[in-house]
Amino acid sequence: MKSGKINYIELPAADLEAVKAFYSNALGWTFEDYGPEYTAFNDGDFDGGFFKADLSSSTASGAALIVLYAENLEALQDTLVKNGAKICREIFTFPGGRRFHFLDPNNNELAVWSDK
Repeated sequence: MKSGKINYIELPAADLEAVKAFYSNALGWTFEDYGPEYTAFNDGDFDGGFFKADLSSSTASGAALIVLYAENLEALQDTLVKNGAKICREIFTFPGGRRFHFLDPNNNELAVWSDK
């Protein structure tokens, strides 16, 4: 680990089972529970966790935006929606790529971008 580098991220989730099912089915993330109110995840490269809380992370309330990458933006959008995501900002372009924003089953807002 290097000092000063982002190492871990945590998000709230009222329903830990729903969040585990969503991210494991849609994105292949793995989980490890640490008691009834916390679950850690690994996306294959990065670690984080979800803590039990009746809150959600949203840019409208000033939260940081977690942005995932996709080789095929439309295909990943379809996969996320089929697994229960709600699109809250349709695909748009910006200098260097395209992206969309979605809400997970606990209404946490994330984005997905692609340079393709």
